[in-house]
This record gives sequence, structure tokens and C-alpha cells, in this order.
Amino acid sequence: MTPPRTLHAVADSAAGDSRCDLHQRDIIDDALMLMRAAGTLSALEFLKSHAVDTGIITRVLLEPARRRGGAALNPA
Repeated sequence: MTPPRTLHAVADSAAGDSRCDLHQRDIIDDALMLMRAAGTLSALEFLKSHAVDTGIITRVLLEPARRRGGAALNPA
């Protein structure tokens, strides 16, 4: 198993904070695509199965205006 890819101290100017876990970014992007195709519940279960923090899950699935950059997908 490959360890998570980490990029240290790269600021996301739009969000005002740093993204340091690119592996988690990929998981979230996949969950957003799944949400479009299969619904929010499927995306929720996917994120939980990948041990994504509950606060992040809530922000990503329920607060689309707070999503970062390219993740502004609308649910189906």
C-alpha cells in the first residue's frame, strides 16, 4: 500500500488554509463524482469507508459553497 502523498505548506489562497494531504483530496474528488452519479448517501458511505473526518464529510457533502477549487460539483 502506498502511503499518502503529502505536500507541505502549500497555501490554498481561495480557502485561506493549506492542503497537506493530496491522497485525501483524491478521495474527496472521487466521492463528489460518486455523489453526482449515485447520490449523497453513497458518497457519505464512501468517505466513511476511507476514514475521512466527520467535519470534512459534512463540509464537502452539505456545504458546496465551502468546497475548495475544482470540487464545486453539484449533486445529481
